[in-house]
Amino acid sequence: MKKILLLSDTHSHIDDTILKYVNQADEVWHAGDIGDLIVTDTIKKLKPLRAVYGNIDDTQARLEFPLHNRFFCEGVDVWITHIGGYPGKYNPALKTEMASNPPKLFICGHSHILKVIFDKKNNLLHMNPGAAGKSGFHQVRTMLRFVIDGDAIKNLEIIEIDKKV
Repeated sequence: MKKILLLSDTHSHIDDTILKYVNQADEVWHAGDIGDLIVTDTIKKLKPLRAVYGNIDDTQARLEFPLHNRFFCEGVDVWITHIGGYPGKYNPALKTEMASNPPKLFICGHSHILKVIFDKKNNLLHMNPGAAGKSGFHQVRTMLRFVIDGDAIKNLEIIEIDKKV
């Protein structure tokens, strides 16, 4: 069993509230737009991290993290990318792979809009944790946490941090 904290779009922002939730997780997954690598360096000192780079990330981040990160966590096939779209509107570059070899859990960021949708066509769970940083149009900073137990994804929680200042 693994407790996962999922965040995205930190845009160089890390604070004690985010770190409180990092400390409660077994692993942290970041779906891109990290910004300053102090964000991921801080997280890696506390917990194992899986991440991808996003469209605002610089060469240093792109050298450290991949565009796509596909892996198994327990019995769950996970695919994380930054600009992935959502069911019915996936990024065109991903459509063929999604149709022929869909993961069980597809994660992306980019939109700053928290979404959790079951994709019936591809038989997968889509997650976008919204944005944990302060940059962007979103009014509430959000993250997701959940448990992966064998091949089950369960105990999903939305974390609303605070309104942006």
